[in-house]
Amino acid sequence: MNPHAVAEYFLELQNRFVAELERVDGHSFRSDRWERSEGGGGESRIIEDGGEFERGGVNFSRVRGERLPPSASASRPELAGRAFEAMGVSLVLHPRNPYIPTVHMNLRLLVATRAQSEPAWWFGGGMDLTPYYGFEEDARHFHLTCREALDPFGPDRYPRFKRWCDEYFFLKHRGEPRGIGGIFFDDLNEKGFDFCFDLARSVGEHFLPAYLPILERRRSLSYGERERDFQAFRRGRYVEFNLVYDRGTLFGLQSGGRAESILMSLPPLVKWRYDWKPAPSSEEERLYQEFLRPRDWLAKD
Repeated sequence: MNPHAVAEYFLELQNRFVAELERVDGHSFRSDRWERSEGGGGESRIIEDGGEFERGGVNFSRVRGERLPPSASASRPELAGRAFEAMGVSLVLHPRNPYIPTVHMNLRLLVATRAQSEPAWWFGGGMDLTPYYGFEEDARHFHLTCREALDPFGPDRYPRFKRWCDEYFFLKHRGEPRGIGGIFFDDLNEKGFDFCFDLARSVGEHFLPAYLPILERRRSLSYGERERDFQAFRRGRYVEFNLVYDRGTLFGLQSGGRAESILMSLPPLVKWRYDWKPAPSSEEERLYQEFLRPRDWLAKD
């Protein structure tokens, strides 16, 4: 087990993501380094009011603490009370153009330690897509790239992690998914540390190929107030999920993390309406009927 090698990879991935996103956007990310009093720190790389991204963040953190937060030990109660080290890279991009989807990606490693005991460790992460207007070729491309990331690690990985993503990024109080999913995994520690690290790396390496072709296809589409209004409404669902259900948000807040970095995932402009419904036969209704439901996007393959 080599957490230092993982942290080095996460930092290198952060730098690569930022460099490529700056090329696409035409504007620079600003860097905000921070330290945590209990131990560790990180760097937030943020863009706001860019050429493509209304807000985006690519964060790295590596923190330590004396006791695992409840969100981290909920599925592993035997580890409650252990000291921990957590590290990860997380990315959220909120484009201005409503035809370009919001996207989220993260990778993380958590190590729990106790005197006279072997450390417990596990990886987690994934990526998922949240469109406001649906394009089947975009959904298929994103899921196909997710499958390519996982195929070297067994044919069962993509269907299992895809189903996990569909179930995880679901707003129970709304009865609807956040977007069209992707892949999600947590508590991964099977087949040894190197196997799990290789799988996490493969997910990281496939993020830009999964997302950038979609951005390039949709960036020139024109839009108006109607599309922006619907985007702001759907962004409200994104906020609800992150503040109510997201394990990463809960872990960060429960562990005394830096609120500005944790909440960089929230979009800058959001709207809520009482019991709003899309107009029949509209593109907005089509999103609900054809995209915001569990679906095998690769069935034709």
